[in-house]
Amino acid sequence: MMELEQRIRKELEENPVLDEVPSEEDDDTNSNLSLSDYTSDDSIPSYKLRNTLSGKDERPQYSTFSVRESFNQSLMSQLGYRQLDSRTKAIASFLIGSIDGDGYLRRNLDSLVDDISFRLQIETDEEELEQILSIIQEFEPIGVGARDLRESLLIQLNHKESTQARELALKILKDHFTEFTKKHYQKIMSRLSVDKDSLRDAIEEIVKLNPKPGGEIDDSYNEQAQQVVPDFLLEYKDGELIISMPRFNIPELRVNRRYAEMLTKSVNNTKPDKEATLFIKQKLDSARWFVEAIRQRHNTLSSTMRAIVDFQHDFFIDGDETKLKPMVLRNIAEITNLDISTISRVVSSKYIQTHFGVYSLKYFFSEGLMTESGEEVSTREIKKILSDSVEKEDKKRPFTDEELVKLLNEKGYIVARRTVAKYREQLSIPIARLRKEL
Repeated sequence: MMELEQRIRKELEENPVLDEVPSEEDDDTNSNLSLSDYTSDDSIPSYKLRNTLSGKDERPQYSTFSVRESFNQSLMSQLGYRQLDSRTKAIASFLIGSIDGDGYLRRNLDSLVDDISFRLQIETDEEELEQILSIIQEFEPIGVGARDLRESLLIQLNHKESTQARELALKILKDHFTEFTKKHYQKIMSRLSVDKDSLRDAIEEIVKLNPKPGGEIDDSYNEQAQQVVPDFLLEYKDGELIISMPRFNIPELRVNRRYAEMLTKSVNNTKPDKEATLFIKQKLDSARWFVEAIRQRHNTLSSTMRAIVDFQHDFFIDGDETKLKPMVLRNIAEITNLDISTISRVVSSKYIQTHFGVYSLKYFFSEGLMTESGEEVSTREIKKILSDSVEKEDKKRPFTDEELVKLLNEKGYIVARRTVAKYREQLSIPIARLRKEL
């Protein structure tokens, strides 16, 4: 939607024949005027002065840029408050520039020593970099500047007030991190001589920590890139699904009257300025083509969205994922009599706002599987059942993939173990051993 607005703005700038209709102008003003009202010359194509698409809707105000500091800027600002000599500040600035968006310094210090020598012409060593990095690791957000997850979690814990649970958590992270990540809790209890309750309290302290400290500060550019303005609005009123296409800031176009009058004078003049007439005619033709292209886009999007809503009617009533039917591009192409490539372009980067959330149009497309009764169901339905099953499982004895296969088979879904494993990975669900809790 925003790209379309930019495209129309560009056309308005480049084609003097096109004008934007002022929003306060009465809808009836000049609505039926055409070029035929100015000239009877058959060589000049008739062209309506205004298009008939619906007027603009108010759009929530999105800032064109963010005034918040980016993650890197925040660290540099904190560096500025430290009383450091120019050499140390230069090295610290280089280290900050090497920290990634999650807040980690993933490059080894040995390679950074070489880079600093080459780029800053400053001879240093790993020991000095360790000292300077320790300064950065005191910055907000706590945990920033760590080389790995373990170090970040340790930094965060060390900045908290000491308690028995936190002291145990520190021991686990320092000496038994591998066992912790693999959830080998019995080994940890045995080696540290602690009971299950103490271990549970320590783990609760660890899981409260932030694994991505850099994520606490949104980058100013990322915020803008994630903005979504829906192309469609869906409402459910009185048992009916109603689709609309808000125009938001999309300009409403008309032909510039002054240029139309110039054309009239040129045509009626006994010695017309052929160059001027040709120029204006070309611009008029271009304007007519442009508005027609926008109308065609509107019609294509509208018919495609209507076909999707009709096909997935039951889902759009309440947003229940299990009601999504298997649907591929070909299904919608056959309904709309449009090419599959056209449907693909329509679906790409388009969104619909429903009464239960905002969705990408791609979300509604998925392949299907056969049930025991021979009915075709969406793979998304299988994933939803799989996800719900894992969520409700006994975390002390989580389901293995084989058990999940059996569970799905009992519900009538014929799925192989490798298929369950694939869907589980796509849903970012760990294997059973890593889902186990105390």
